[in-house]
Amino acid sequence: MATTHREAASRSDASARTQGRTRNGRGVVDPSPEVARELLGVEIQPYGSLRDLPIALDPKARAESCELLNQVLADTLILYALYKKHHWNVAGPTFYQLHLLFDKHAAEQLELIDLLAERVQTLGGIAVGDPRHAAELTKIERPPNGAEEVPAMISRLLSAHETVISETRDGIDRTEQSKDWGSNDLLMSDVLRRNELQVWFVGEHLVDVPLVDGRE
Repeated sequence: MATTHREAASRSDASARTQGRTRNGRGVVDPSPEVARELLGVEIQPYGSLRDLPIALDPKARAESCELLNQVLADTLILYALYKKHHWNVAGPTFYQLHLLFDKHAAEQLELIDLLAERVQTLGGIAVGDPRHAAELTKIERPPNGAEEVPAMISRLLSAHETVISETRDGIDRTEQSKDWGSNDLLMSDVLRRNELQVWFVGEHLVDVPLVDGRE
């Protein structure tokens, strides 16, 4: 039986697809789509710059808020990492309790990281996203690479919390003055209260009280 022109074209298309190629409308076989790797790493908005967003807030106020929020964000990223480091390395009689507590607090800090970053983006800025960038900005002292005793771990966490809380209180004052109520509410309702609560939970482990009976 003679092969029709349509059948021959259909077989040709199938053969081209089998080889990872497709026929375009002009009858020319196009190459398979490739990943444009040369486009990776193109910076479309520099860090520290501001996009114009219609949120009825003065650009100067938005820029100031982005700067202070990014500082809190950078230190929160480091605090999160510190909690995970201690979660993995804690040892001793209180291992189980602290292992779970540190991981719980880390998860809560991770939630704050997302809230802070999204607020910066909402203001038109660029949020700190690379841990190496956060390490350049942080005010939290770097711990040793190895494991420490539990009291030292807790002391480091309390110091890191105090850094974040101090920055947060300053941010609350400044965003109130600039009338950036969205950032003000985030810092007060989420960041400040969460960090204060975690300080209480962690700090109570350094109180010197008997484990069972305090009587002589």
